Amino acid sequence: MALLTFHPDASVGRTPAPYAVCVAEPVVRIPDAKVALSTASVYPESTATAFEIAARLGYDGVEIMVWTDPVSQDIEALRRLSDYHQVPILAVHAPCLLITQRVWSTDPWVKLQRARAAAEKLGATTVVVHPPFRWQRQYARDFVTGIWRMADETDVRFAVENMYPWRYRDREMLAYAPDWDVTNNDYRHFTVDLSHTATARTDGMAMVDRMGDRLAHIHLADGKGSNKDEHLVPGRGDQPCAELLERLARTGFDGHVVIEVNTRRAMSAAEREADLAEALAFTRLHLASSSAQVPRS
Repeated sequence: MALLTFHPDASVGRTPAPYAVCVAEPVVRIPDAKVALSTASVYPESTATAFEIAARLGYDGVEIMVWTDPVSQDIEALRRLSDYHQVPILAVHAPCLLITQRVWSTDPWVKLQRARAAAEKLGATTVVVHPPFRWQRQYARDFVTGIWRMADETDVRFAVENMYPWRYRDREMLAYAPDWDVTNNDYRHFTVDLSHTATARTDGMAMVDRMGDRLAHIHLADGKGSNKDEHLVPGRGDQPCAELLERLARTGFDGHVVIEVNTRRAMSAAEREADLAEALAFTRLHLASSSAQVPRS
């Protein structure tokens, strides 16, 4: 790419001829990745509040965390919120948490079928799913092949998310099966969560390397290696949040980057919104990368 400039010419009435020059300054390139707000990021506020904040701060969309808030489970209510605020729904997080074991059925495959149907109806491109808990033995046994089968039935991506071992004092329990490290199994698409890599005390960038071009979705949050899943605002922990975003920019990542942070300790709505504005600014800053200088032509 070369920029056009004009050769200086003192002759009156003569049209200067353009010529190409080497660009001295780097050209800023923004990838196609959209930056979305997880509705979990406003908890204990409502799903509806997440749409309001996403619209006000300028997020590109939202990821719906399907959980105990009835609105998060209601496709028509979600569609109305999306239309009213002009905020698209980019992803649906299936109800995989302990507190959502009875949301959308107690059958985990039914949950995923409903998540896929919701994504298709709402125009979302991704369903985020956790690996099974170890006590869900039959579900865990069939999970890898079942996810492939479901992925073959839709254009929606099933992006399986990395988790972490559970720890209590000096004891560690492997709570997920087939594995909390999803790169040890064969999935078509992955979600990487950097708060989870912090809790697992594993190398986040090495995990991204193992995911390769199957990395389809990002949950951006930070952490400091606590036993608890911290979901700090990016830049407040020790995870490679900036490094990951800069790599996404260089490689032309076209999935979604979702801010999934914990704002439960915010003392006011204004403090919560400030945290979410900071997270968005951090993400947009590091998603902008400098392209190489272009040779003179």
